[in-house]
Amino acid sequence: MKTKIKNFLRELDTEVDVLNYIDIDNIDFENAFDSIKDMIEDNNGFDFEVIYYSNAIDYLSENDPSLRESLSLAHEMGYTADNLSSEILASLLKTENVKNEFDELESEINDFFAELEEEEEEEEE
Repeated sequence: MKTKIKNFLRELDTEVDVLNYIDIDNIDFENAFDSIKDMIEDNNGFDFEVIYYSNAIDYLSENDPSLRESLSLAHEMGYTADNLSSEILASLLKTENVKNEFDELESEINDFFAELEEEEEEEEE
């Protein structure tokens, strides 16, 4: 069963290397998505750093050309204008985007674990 779970998590369409941030033995099958997401968050797996000015500017121009979203995120996190840079804004935005993309996997993850639990129950009968 662990191999099946590892293969599933490895193949998820996400930038997060899920297996590096979770403990398979601690996944709550009843609430698999939240359980996995919490482990990733607790281990800073959603934190992405965009380094180098040119990379940051490219990321921002592609994903937030008006800077509204990234500046809003920075404000929510307590940043002030004097301690902001394009790299910080791009990193905050990329982190938020990766989290949002991961959220889109909720039904896929929950369905997989529900099916896995059903298979396990059938094997026990």
